[in-house]
Amino acid sequence: MHAIVGGDSVHRVEGLPGESAPVGLTLALGRLRALGVTGLRVALPAPGHPLGLSGPPAFNERALEAEEAVVATGAPYGLVPEVYEAGPEGAADAEDVHVEVVWHCLPVREAPPADVPSLGEAERELADALRETTEVLARLDVAASGPVAEAAIDAYRARAERGREVLAPGYPPRAVRVLELAQRVGLLISVAYENGHGGAVSASEMGARAQALRPVERVARRAQVAAYNAYVEERERG
Repeated sequence: MHAIVGGDSVHRVEGLPGESAPVGLTLALGRLRALGVTGLRVALPAPGHPLGLSGPPAFNERALEAEEAVVATGAPYGLVPEVYEAGPEGAADAEDVHVEVVWHCLPVREAPPADVPSLGEAERELADALRETTEVLARLDVAASGPVAEAAIDAYRARAERGREVLAPGYPPRAVRVLELAQRVGLLISVAYENGHGGAVSASEMGARAQALRPVERVARRAQVAAYNAYVEERERG
């Protein structure tokens, strides 16, 4: 429960069968279990890529707008978060911001989630995509570099060195390894975007840079979903 809420102020779930008003997360999870839910899968869809979704269109549209969702196993329900933030105008300190998350419970289609690879496939794809993208960005002189990139990478290393728990106990070691690599790739992508256009001064170079980042970003999201869902997948296989 703490891992779900994190530093947010409160999480509520609305639209649960049998409930006329939003309920707290603890009650909602118990209700879902009573409705037959045996596990939860993560979905990280993006425009043109319904990663982890199974339909129907109404649920997919809402999940695509949020760019994240949770799809239940054992019963046809899905949850899409809506985040509300409140606090002093211009607040720089995260502690001054009140974050409330409302999860909308909607019916989903009982079908295999879209485009989710196995852990083995995800690991191979990440290694290939990272190598190819690094070569392209280096050739264009737009690889993540400079003080912003160095600070972001140092922060990532500091978190890793503190032994932060990437996944809950019980996940296969390969899932932890894949998620670590996917997060590292995601960090490099975000740093590359945040650094502006780097050395890509022409329209063609900027286009090549975006073309190089887009597929590896997709691969990183696929790998994250595969890692997060590995526990449920292994349990369903017996």
